[in-house]
Amino acid sequence: MAIGKNKRLTKSKKGSRKKAVDPFLKKEWYKLIAPSIFAVKDAGKTLITKTQGTKIASDGLKGRVFEFSLADLNKNEALAYRKIKLCIEDVQGYNCLLNFHGMDMTRDKLCSLIRKKQSIIEGNVDCKTTDGYMIRMFCIAFTRSQENQIKNTCYAKSAQERAIRTKMVSTMMELGTKGDLKSLVKELISAPIGDKIAREASSIFPIKDCYIRKVKVLKKPKFDVTELMEWHNADETPAGDVGKPVEDKDAGLAGAGGRL
Repeated sequence: MAIGKNKRLTKSKKGSRKKAVDPFLKKEWYKLIAPSIFAVKDAGKTLITKTQGTKIASDGLKGRVFEFSLADLNKNEALAYRKIKLCIEDVQGYNCLLNFHGMDMTRDKLCSLIRKKQSIIEGNVDCKTTDGYMIRMFCIAFTRSQENQIKNTCYAKSAQERAIRTKMVSTMMELGTKGDLKSLVKELISAPIGDKIAREASSIFPIKDCYIRKVKVLKKPKFDVTELMEWHNADETPAGDVGKPVEDKDAGLAGAGGRL
C-alpha cells in the first residue's frame, strides 16, 4: 500500500455543514404580571422556545422564579434594599401570572449595618399562614449604646440575647399565623415590623436596625386558580365605602295598600 493520504476519509459527506440559524427565531416573549399589591403590574418580559410537538412553552414557564427590586415594583427608591422573589404560577395567553416566592435584603445594605463593638442578634421561625403556606422568616438586629454612655462597646449578655431572640420569634410567629399570605406580604413591604420588635425589646437591651432580613416559602398548598386571581384582581370597592342609603319614595304613604 502506497504511503499517503486516504482520500476516502477526506471527502466530506453531503449536507454535513448546517446553515447557522438564529436561535431567537424559535423563541417568543411572554409578559410578567406582578400581583395587585404592588404599584407596577407589568414587571418585565421573559423568553421561551415556541411550542413544538409535545414540548409546550407554558409548561416550561411554570415554576420560573424572578427577582425584582421593591423600589421598581412600588416606585419608591427608599425600598431599594429589598429584593422580592416572584414565581410563575399560571400562563394565560402571553401573560405570566406571578405569585410571591420570597424576600431578601441586598448584600450592600446588610454589610453597611455590621460594625465593630456591637452584638448581632438573629432569630428565625417557621409558621403556617391561614391559607396553607409554610413560611420561614429570619430577623436581624444590632445592639446600640445607651444615652450618655461613656463606654465604647455595647455588647449584650447571652441571657439578654436569648430574651431578645424570644421576642423576635414570638412577634414573627404572631405576624405569620394571624392571616393569609397576601396580608403577610402587605405588612412585610409596608409596615415597619422591625421598629415594633425594637420597641418591645428595649426594656431588655437597646437595639437598632431591626429588620425582617429574609422570607422563604417552604411549602405551598395545591394550586388553585381562583386564589391566584385574588392576588391579581385589585379591590374595586375602596375599604370603608358602604354606599349611600336609598331614599324611601313611599315614606308619606300609610298602610299596606298605599292609601292615605
